Amino acid sequence: MNLFNLSLKIKGFPIQEAKLALKEIQKKSDAEFSSYIETKKQDIITYHLKHNTFYKVFAKNADPQDWNTAPVMMKKDLQQPLETLLSNGFSKTNIYIDKTSGASGKPFIFSKDKFTHALTWSIIMDRFSWFDLNFHSTKQARFYGIPLDKKGYYTEKLKDFISNRYRFNVFDLSDKSLENWLADFKKKSFVYMNGYTSPMVQFAKYLQHRNIILKTVCPTLRACVATSEMLFEDDKQLMEKQFGVPVINEYGASELDLIAFENKDKEWVVNSETLFVEVLDENNNVLPYGEQGRLVITSLYNKAQPFIRYDIGDIGILSKKSTPKRPILEKLTGRTNDMVMLPSGKKAAGLTFYYITKSIIEDDGNVKEFVIEQLKLDTFKIHYVSSKEISQLRIKTIKNEIESYLEKGLTVLFEKQTILKRSKSGKLKQFSSLIHSNK
Repeated sequence: MNLFNLSLKIKGFPIQEAKLALKEIQKKSDAEFSSYIETKKQDIITYHLKHNTFYKVFAKNADPQDWNTAPVMMKKDLQQPLETLLSNGFSKTNIYIDKTSGASGKPFIFSKDKFTHALTWSIIMDRFSWFDLNFHSTKQARFYGIPLDKKGYYTEKLKDFISNRYRFNVFDLSDKSLENWLADFKKKSFVYMNGYTSPMVQFAKYLQHRNIILKTVCPTLRACVATSEMLFEDDKQLMEKQFGVPVINEYGASELDLIAFENKDKEWVVNSETLFVEVLDENNNVLPYGEQGRLVITSLYNKAQPFIRYDIGDIGILSKKSTPKRPILEKLTGRTNDMVMLPSGKKAAGLTFYYITKSIIEDDGNVKEFVIEQLKLDTFKIHYVSSKEISQLRIKTIKNEIESYLEKGLTVLFEKQTILKRSKSGKLKQFSSLIHSNK
Protein backbone atom coordinates (compact mmCIF):
# COMPACT_ATOMS: atom_id res chain seq x y z
CA MET A 1 0.00 0.00 0.00
CA ASN A 2 1.37 3.44 -0.95
CA LEU A 3 1.89 6.24 1.56
CA PHE A 4 -1.24 8.16 0.52
CA ASN A 5 -3.54 5.13 0.85
CA LEU A 6 -1.87 4.24 4.13
CA SER A 7 -2.51 7.73 5.53
CA LEU A 8 -6.22 7.39 4.69
CA LYS A 9 -6.39 3.97 6.32
CA ILE A 10 -4.65 5.21 9.50
CA LYS A 11 -7.25 7.99 9.78
CA GLY A 12 -10.03 5.40 9.62
CA PHE A 13 -11.09 5.89 6.00
CA PRO A 14 -11.67 2.41 4.46
CA ILE A 15 -10.00 3.13 1.14
CA GLN A 16 -9.59 -0.49 -0.01
CA GLU A 17 -13.26 -1.28 0.68
CA ALA A 18 -14.27 1.88 -1.17
CA LYS A 19 -12.15 0.98 -4.20
CA LEU A 20 -13.73 -2.48 -4.35
CA ALA A 21 -17.22 -0.99 -4.03
CA LEU A 22 -16.49 1.44 -6.87
CA LYS A 23 -15.36 -1.40 -9.14
CA GLU A 24 -18.59 -3.30 -8.44
CA ILE A 25 -20.65 -0.22 -9.32
CA GLN A 26 -18.73 0.29 -12.57
CA LYS A 27 -19.27 -3.34 -13.61
CA LYS A 28 -23.03 -2.86 -13.87
CA SER A 29 -24.68 -2.89 -17.29
CA ASP A 30 -26.71 0.12 -18.47
CA ALA A 31 -29.97 -1.56 -17.42
CA GLU A 32 -28.55 -2.60 -14.06
CA PHE A 33 -27.20 0.91 -13.53
CA SER A 34 -30.60 2.58 -13.96
CA SER A 35 -31.99 0.24 -11.30
CA TYR A 36 -28.97 0.92 -9.07
CA ILE A 37 -29.54 4.70 -9.22
CA GLU A 38 -33.23 4.42 -8.38
CA THR A 39 -32.50 2.08 -5.47
CA LYS A 40 -29.78 4.34 -4.06
CA LYS A 41 -32.05 7.40 -4.32
CA GLN A 42 -34.76 5.64 -2.35
CA ASP A 43 -32.27 4.25 0.15
CA ILE A 44 -30.62 7.57 0.98
CA ILE A 45 -33.86 9.51 1.39
CA THR A 46 -35.38 6.71 3.49
CA TYR A 47 -32.29 6.61 5.67
CA HIS A 48 -32.29 10.34 6.44
CA LEU A 49 -36.06 10.49 7.00
CA LYS A 50 -35.58 7.79 9.62
CA HIS A 51 -32.26 8.78 11.22
CA ASN A 52 -31.78 12.53 10.69
CA THR A 53 -33.79 14.97 12.83
CA PHE A 54 -32.98 17.96 10.60
CA TYR A 55 -34.12 16.14 7.46
CA LYS A 56 -37.32 14.81 9.06
CA VAL A 57 -38.41 18.42 9.56
CA PHE A 58 -36.94 19.79 6.33
CA ALA A 59 -38.48 17.08 4.14
CA LYS A 60 -41.57 16.25 6.21
CA ASN A 61 -43.72 15.77 3.09
CA ALA A 62 -41.18 13.71 1.14
CA ASP A 63 -42.17 10.27 -0.11
CA PRO A 64 -39.21 7.95 -0.89
CA GLN A 65 -41.29 6.37 -3.66
CA ASP A 66 -41.82 9.75 -5.36
CA TRP A 67 -38.50 11.51 -5.89
CA ASN A 68 -40.06 14.81 -6.94
CA THR A 69 -41.60 15.21 -3.47
CA ALA A 70 -38.11 15.61 -1.99
CA PRO A 71 -37.52 19.36 -1.47
CA VAL A 72 -34.57 21.12 -3.08
CA MET A 73 -31.92 21.95 -0.49
CA MET A 74 -30.08 25.29 -0.65
CA LYS A 75 -26.74 26.24 0.89
CA LYS A 76 -28.49 28.59 3.32
CA ASP A 77 -30.38 25.58 4.71
CA LEU A 78 -27.06 24.09 5.83
CA GLN A 79 -25.58 27.21 7.40
CA GLN A 80 -26.21 26.13 10.97
CA PRO A 81 -24.25 24.29 13.69
CA LEU A 82 -23.00 20.96 12.35
CA GLU A 83 -24.41 19.06 15.35
CA THR A 84 -27.95 19.91 14.22
CA LEU A 85 -27.34 18.35 10.79
CA LEU A 86 -25.82 15.02 11.83
CA SER A 87 -27.70 11.71 11.65
CA ASN A 88 -28.18 9.48 14.67
CA GLY A 89 -25.00 7.62 15.62
CA PHE A 90 -22.68 10.24 14.11
CA SER A 91 -20.62 12.77 16.05
CA LYS A 92 -17.50 14.85 15.42
CA THR A 93 -15.40 11.85 16.54
CA ASN A 94 -16.45 9.42 13.80
CA ILE A 95 -16.90 11.56 10.69
CA TYR A 96 -14.90 13.61 8.20
CA ILE A 97 -15.37 17.36 8.73
CA ASP A 98 -14.39 20.21 6.44
CA LYS A 99 -15.49 23.68 5.39
CA THR A 100 -16.45 24.94 1.96
CA SER A 101 -14.17 27.60 0.51
CA GLY A 102 -16.81 30.31 0.57
CA ALA A 103 -16.12 31.25 -3.05
CA SER A 104 -19.88 31.29 -3.59
CA GLY A 105 -20.32 33.73 -0.71
CA LYS A 106 -22.03 31.10 1.44
CA PRO A 107 -19.40 29.09 3.37
CA PHE A 108 -20.46 26.38 5.79
CA ILE A 109 -19.06 23.39 7.69
CA PHE A 110 -20.07 19.98 6.37
CA SER A 111 -19.48 16.31 7.16
CA LYS A 112 -19.21 12.92 5.48
CA ASP A 113 -19.23 9.47 6.97
CA LYS A 114 -15.84 7.82 6.63
CA PHE A 115 -16.86 5.36 3.90
CA THR A 116 -18.26 8.20 1.78
CA HIS A 117 -15.03 10.18 2.16
CA ALA A 118 -13.06 7.09 1.11
CA LEU A 119 -15.36 6.78 -1.93
CA THR A 120 -14.59 10.41 -2.81
CA TRP A 121 -10.88 9.61 -2.95
CA SER A 122 -11.58 6.41 -4.89
CA ILE A 123 -13.41 8.40 -7.56
CA ILE A 124 -10.60 10.97 -7.78
CA MET A 125 -7.95 8.25 -8.11
CA ASP A 126 -10.04 6.47 -10.74
CA ARG A 127 -10.41 9.59 -12.88
CA PHE A 128 -6.76 10.58 -12.60
CA SER A 129 -5.83 7.04 -13.67
CA TRP A 130 -7.44 7.78 -17.06
CA PHE A 131 -4.27 9.79 -17.70
CA ASP A 132 -1.90 7.45 -15.80
CA LEU A 133 -1.65 9.86 -12.87
CA ASN A 134 -1.62 8.79 -9.23
CA PHE A 135 -0.81 10.27 -5.84
CA HIS A 136 2.10 7.97 -5.09
CA SER A 137 4.47 7.69 -8.03
CA THR A 138 3.75 10.89 -9.99
CA LYS A 139 4.96 14.27 -8.72
CA GLN A 140 2.33 17.00 -8.65
CA ALA A 141 2.90 20.73 -9.11
CA ARG A 142 0.09 22.10 -6.93
CA PHE A 143 -1.51 25.51 -7.51
CA TYR A 144 -3.83 25.93 -4.53
CA GLY A 145 -4.01 28.33 -1.61
CA ILE A 146 -2.70 27.39 1.82
CA PRO A 147 -3.87 28.42 5.33
CA LEU A 148 -1.65 31.08 6.88
CA ASP A 149 -2.17 29.97 10.49
CA LYS A 150 0.62 27.72 11.76
CA LYS A 151 -1.48 24.60 12.35
CA GLY A 152 -3.28 24.80 9.00
CA TYR A 153 -0.05 25.58 7.16
CA TYR A 154 1.88 22.61 8.49
CA THR A 155 -1.12 20.29 8.10
CA GLU A 156 -1.22 21.10 4.38
CA LYS A 157 2.55 20.74 4.10
CA LEU A 158 2.31 17.26 5.63
CA LYS A 159 -0.46 16.36 3.17
CA ASP A 160 1.75 17.62 0.34
CA PHE A 161 4.58 15.36 1.47
CA ILE A 162 2.33 12.31 1.75
CA SER A 163 0.70 13.03 -1.61
CA ASN A 164 3.98 13.64 -3.47
CA ARG A 165 3.16 17.22 -4.38
CA TYR A 166 4.95 20.59 -4.36
CA ARG A 167 2.84 23.68 -3.63
CA PHE A 168 3.17 27.02 -5.42
CA ASN A 169 2.08 30.28 -3.78
CA VAL A 170 -1.01 31.42 -5.72
CA PHE A 171 -1.34 34.61 -3.68
CA ASP A 172 1.73 36.12 -5.35
CA LEU A 173 1.50 36.32 -9.15
CA SER A 174 4.21 38.93 -9.67
CA ASP A 175 6.72 38.40 -12.48
CA LYS A 176 9.38 37.65 -9.86
CA SER A 177 7.23 34.92 -8.36
CA LEU A 178 6.44 33.44 -11.79
CA GLU A 179 10.15 33.48 -12.59
CA ASN A 180 10.71 31.40 -9.44
CA TRP A 181 7.95 28.99 -10.54
CA LEU A 182 9.76 28.49 -13.82
CA ALA A 183 13.02 27.82 -11.95
CA ASP A 184 11.24 25.12 -9.92
CA PHE A 185 10.04 23.41 -13.09
CA LYS A 186 13.59 23.39 -14.40
CA LYS A 187 14.84 21.65 -11.22
CA LYS A 188 11.99 19.26 -10.34
CA SER A 189 10.58 16.28 -12.24
CA PHE A 190 6.90 17.25 -12.18
CA VAL A 191 4.55 14.86 -13.97
CA TYR A 192 1.38 16.93 -13.77
CA MET A 193 0.00 20.29 -12.67
CA ASN A 194 -3.14 20.53 -10.57
CA GLY A 195 -4.95 23.53 -9.16
CA TYR A 196 -6.94 26.69 -9.61
CA THR A 197 -7.38 27.89 -13.17
CA SER A 198 -6.53 31.59 -12.77
CA PRO A 199 -2.95 31.29 -11.42
CA MET A 200 -2.11 28.68 -14.05
CA VAL A 201 -3.49 30.98 -16.76
CA GLN A 202 -1.21 33.74 -15.47
CA PHE A 203 1.74 31.36 -15.56
CA ALA A 204 0.87 30.46 -19.17
CA LYS A 205 0.77 34.16 -20.09
CA TYR A 206 4.16 34.67 -18.45
CA LEU A 207 5.59 31.76 -20.46
CA GLN A 208 4.04 33.16 -23.64
CA HIS A 209 5.70 36.52 -22.98
CA ARG A 210 9.03 34.73 -22.46
CA ASN A 211 8.41 32.53 -25.51
CA ILE A 212 8.90 29.35 -23.41
CA ILE A 213 7.12 26.00 -23.66
CA LEU A 214 7.08 24.50 -20.17
CA LYS A 215 7.56 20.91 -21.31
CA THR A 216 10.85 21.85 -22.96
CA VAL A 217 12.29 22.82 -19.54
CA CYS A 218 10.42 20.06 -17.65
CA PRO A 219 10.35 17.03 -20.01
CA THR A 220 8.63 14.80 -17.42
CA LEU A 221 5.45 16.94 -17.51
CA ARG A 222 2.47 15.04 -18.97
CA ALA A 223 -0.76 16.82 -18.04
CA CYS A 224 -2.46 19.76 -16.33
CA VAL A 225 -5.68 19.42 -14.31
CA ALA A 226 -7.59 22.71 -13.88
CA THR A 227 -10.27 22.94 -11.22
CA SER A 228 -12.40 25.18 -8.95
CA GLU A 229 -12.65 28.15 -11.33
CA MET A 230 -14.17 28.57 -14.80
CA LEU A 231 -11.90 27.43 -17.61
CA PHE A 232 -12.57 29.38 -20.79
CA GLU A 233 -11.75 27.74 -24.11
CA ASP A 234 -9.22 30.40 -25.17
CA ASP A 235 -7.44 30.11 -21.80
CA LYS A 236 -7.36 26.35 -22.19
CA GLN A 237 -5.80 26.67 -25.64
CA LEU A 238 -3.20 29.11 -24.30
CA MET A 239 -2.33 26.75 -21.42
CA GLU A 240 -2.03 23.72 -23.70
CA LYS A 241 0.21 25.66 -26.05
CA GLN A 242 2.52 27.12 -23.39
CA PHE A 243 2.61 24.07 -21.09
CA GLY A 244 2.96 21.65 -24.01
CA VAL A 245 0.59 19.10 -22.41
CA PRO A 246 -3.17 18.35 -22.41
CA VAL A 247 -5.28 20.46 -20.04
CA ILE A 248 -7.97 18.44 -18.25
CA ASN A 249 -11.06 20.19 -16.93
CA GLU A 250 -12.23 19.05 -13.48
CA TYR A 251 -15.42 20.11 -11.72
CA GLY A 252 -16.07 19.27 -8.09
CA ALA A 253 -17.40 20.46 -4.75
CA SER A 254 -15.74 19.63 -1.45
CA GLU A 255 -19.05 19.02 0.28
CA LEU A 256 -20.07 16.50 -2.37
CA ASP A 257 -17.46 14.80 -4.48
CA LEU A 258 -15.71 15.08 -7.81
CA ILE A 259 -18.68 15.99 -10.04
CA ALA A 260 -17.26 15.78 -13.57
CA PHE A 261 -13.89 15.03 -15.16
CA GLU A 262 -12.78 15.47 -18.75
CA ASN A 263 -11.70 12.29 -20.54
CA LYS A 264 -9.27 11.85 -23.42
CA ASP A 265 -12.13 12.39 -25.90
CA LYS A 266 -12.73 15.88 -24.41
CA GLU A 267 -16.02 14.77 -22.83
CA TRP A 268 -16.86 16.07 -19.35
CA VAL A 269 -17.99 12.79 -17.79
CA VAL A 270 -20.24 13.19 -14.75
CA ASN A 271 -19.66 11.08 -11.65
CA SER A 272 -22.76 8.87 -11.70
CA GLU A 273 -21.30 6.24 -9.36
CA THR A 274 -21.73 8.22 -6.13
CA LEU A 275 -23.83 11.22 -7.21
CA PHE A 276 -27.17 11.80 -8.91
CA VAL A 277 -27.15 15.02 -10.95
CA GLU A 278 -30.34 16.75 -12.12
CA VAL A 279 -30.94 19.94 -14.09
CA LEU A 280 -33.93 21.92 -12.80
CA ASP A 281 -35.74 25.05 -13.94
CA GLU A 282 -36.70 27.98 -11.67
CA ASN A 283 -39.79 26.09 -10.48
CA ASN A 284 -37.80 22.92 -9.60
CA ASN A 285 -39.09 21.00 -12.61
CA VAL A 286 -36.64 18.48 -14.08
CA LEU A 287 -35.36 19.58 -17.48
CA PRO A 288 -34.54 17.11 -20.27
CA TYR A 289 -31.00 16.52 -21.52
CA GLY A 290 -29.81 19.42 -23.64
CA GLU A 291 -31.60 22.18 -21.71
CA GLN A 292 -29.89 24.66 -19.40
CA GLY A 293 -30.84 24.98 -15.75
CA ARG A 294 -29.72 24.76 -12.11
CA LEU A 295 -27.48 21.84 -11.21
CA VAL A 296 -29.04 19.95 -8.30
CA ILE A 297 -27.00 17.08 -6.88
CA THR A 298 -27.63 14.19 -4.49
CA SER A 299 -24.89 12.39 -2.58
CA LEU A 300 -26.05 8.78 -2.78
CA TYR A 301 -23.90 7.48 0.08
CA ASN A 302 -23.40 10.17 2.71
CA LYS A 303 -25.24 8.99 5.84
CA ALA A 304 -23.61 11.45 8.23
CA GLN A 305 -25.40 14.45 6.74
CA PRO A 306 -28.03 14.72 3.98
CA PHE A 307 -27.15 16.27 0.65
CA ILE A 308 -30.37 15.35 -1.14
CA ARG A 309 -31.41 17.44 -4.16
CA TYR A 310 -28.79 19.98 -3.14
CA ASP A 311 -28.70 23.12 -5.31
CA ILE A 312 -24.97 23.68 -5.67
CA GLY A 313 -25.51 27.16 -7.12
CA ASP A 314 -24.24 26.43 -10.63
CA ILE A 315 -25.97 26.59 -14.00
CA GLY A 316 -25.25 23.95 -16.63
CA ILE A 317 -26.41 21.59 -19.35
CA LEU A 318 -26.31 17.79 -19.52
CA SER A 319 -25.67 16.65 -23.09
CA LYS A 320 -28.35 14.89 -25.14
CA LYS A 321 -25.82 12.05 -25.42
CA SER A 322 -26.13 11.41 -21.68
CA THR A 323 -27.36 8.14 -20.19
CA PRO A 324 -28.02 7.28 -16.51
CA LYS A 325 -24.69 5.46 -16.37
CA ARG A 326 -22.75 8.00 -18.39
CA PRO A 327 -24.06 11.57 -18.08
CA ILE A 328 -22.03 14.16 -19.97
CA LEU A 329 -21.76 17.75 -18.72
CA GLU A 330 -21.96 19.72 -21.94
CA LYS A 331 -21.60 23.16 -20.45
CA LEU A 332 -21.09 24.94 -17.13
CA THR A 333 -22.14 28.55 -17.49
CA GLY A 334 -21.69 30.08 -14.05
CA ARG A 335 -23.37 30.52 -10.69
CA THR A 336 -27.03 31.26 -10.00
CA ASN A 337 -26.14 33.77 -7.28
CA ASP A 338 -24.07 35.82 -9.73
CA MET A 339 -26.65 36.70 -12.33
CA VAL A 340 -26.43 40.15 -13.93
CA MET A 341 -29.66 42.04 -13.18
CA LEU A 342 -30.20 45.01 -15.50
CA PRO A 343 -32.41 48.14 -15.20
CA SER A 344 -34.76 46.87 -17.92
CA GLY A 345 -35.41 43.66 -15.98
CA LYS A 346 -33.23 41.62 -18.30
CA LYS A 347 -31.00 38.92 -16.75
CA ALA A 348 -27.69 37.46 -17.93
CA ALA A 349 -25.22 35.00 -16.47
CA GLY A 350 -22.39 36.91 -14.77
CA LEU A 351 -19.73 34.99 -16.61
CA THR A 352 -21.34 36.01 -19.91
CA PHE A 353 -20.66 39.64 -18.96
CA TYR A 354 -17.13 38.68 -17.96
CA TYR A 355 -16.56 36.86 -21.25
CA ILE A 356 -17.76 39.81 -23.35
CA THR A 357 -15.14 41.99 -21.70
CA LYS A 358 -12.43 39.35 -21.63
CA SER A 359 -12.30 39.01 -25.42
CA ILE A 360 -11.41 42.72 -25.72
CA ILE A 361 -9.56 43.59 -22.53
CA GLU A 362 -6.83 40.96 -22.90
CA ASP A 363 -6.35 41.43 -26.62
CA ASP A 364 -3.16 43.49 -26.39
CA GLY A 365 -1.53 41.47 -23.61
CA ASN A 366 -1.36 44.50 -21.30
CA VAL A 367 -3.95 43.32 -18.76
CA LYS A 368 -2.83 40.34 -16.67
CA GLU A 369 -6.02 39.70 -14.71
CA PHE A 370 -9.36 41.35 -14.10
CA VAL A 371 -12.60 40.87 -12.18
CA ILE A 372 -15.98 42.55 -12.50
CA GLU A 373 -18.29 43.77 -9.74
CA GLN A 374 -21.87 44.90 -10.20
CA LEU A 375 -22.32 47.85 -7.82
CA LYS A 376 -25.84 48.89 -8.82
CA LEU A 377 -28.39 47.81 -11.44
CA ASP A 378 -26.78 50.12 -13.99
CA THR A 379 -23.20 50.30 -12.65
CA PHE A 380 -20.27 47.91 -13.00
CA LYS A 381 -16.65 48.24 -11.94
CA ILE A 382 -13.77 46.42 -13.62
CA HIS A 383 -10.74 45.90 -11.34
CA TYR A 384 -7.65 45.02 -13.35
CA VAL A 385 -3.93 44.36 -12.98
CA SER A 386 -1.71 45.63 -15.77
CA SER A 387 1.58 47.34 -16.52
CA LYS A 388 -0.24 50.50 -17.72
CA GLU A 389 -3.69 52.06 -17.70
CA ILE A 390 -6.24 50.75 -20.21
CA SER A 391 -6.43 53.20 -23.11
CA GLN A 392 -9.53 55.38 -23.61
CA LEU A 393 -10.03 53.79 -27.03
CA ARG A 394 -10.16 50.31 -25.51
CA ILE A 395 -12.46 51.50 -22.72
CA LYS A 396 -14.83 52.90 -25.35
CA THR A 397 -14.73 49.60 -27.27
CA ILE A 398 -15.53 47.63 -24.11
CA LYS A 399 -18.45 49.91 -23.22
CA ASN A 400 -19.87 49.69 -26.74
CA GLU A 401 -19.60 45.91 -26.74
CA ILE A 402 -21.31 45.63 -23.34
CA GLU A 403 -24.17 47.84 -24.54
CA SER A 404 -24.45 45.78 -27.71
CA TYR A 405 -24.73 42.48 -25.81
CA LEU A 406 -26.71 43.71 -22.79
CA GLU A 407 -28.41 47.12 -23.02
CA LYS A 408 -27.70 50.82 -23.36
CA GLY A 409 -27.28 53.30 -20.51
CA LEU A 410 -24.92 51.24 -18.36
CA THR A 411 -22.06 52.85 -16.41
CA VAL A 412 -18.76 50.95 -16.51
CA LEU A 413 -15.95 52.07 -14.19
CA PHE A 414 -12.31 50.95 -14.40
CA GLU A 415 -9.81 50.70 -11.56
CA LYS A 416 -6.18 49.66 -12.00
CA GLN A 417 -4.78 47.67 -9.07
CA THR A 418 -1.45 46.08 -8.23
CA ILE A 419 -3.05 42.82 -7.03
CA LEU A 420 -6.55 41.35 -7.11
CA LYS A 421 -8.28 40.20 -3.96
CA ARG A 422 -8.63 36.43 -3.72
CA SER A 423 -10.64 34.35 -1.27
CA LYS A 424 -8.87 32.84 1.74
CA SER A 425 -8.52 29.61 -0.24
CA GLY A 426 -6.80 31.43 -3.11
CA LYS A 427 -9.66 31.35 -5.60
CA LEU A 428 -10.41 34.32 -7.84
CA LYS A 429 -14.08 35.18 -8.28
CA GLN A 430 -14.37 36.54 -11.81
CA PHE A 431 -17.79 38.17 -11.49
CA SER A 432 -19.70 39.12 -8.36
CA SER A 433 -22.90 41.04 -7.82
CA LEU A 434 -22.91 43.27 -4.75
CA ILE A 435 -26.65 43.75 -5.33
CA HIS A 436 -27.28 40.13 -4.30
CA SER A 437 -24.74 40.08 -1.47
CA ASN A 438 -26.28 43.18 0.08
CA LYS A 439 -29.78 41.76 0.17
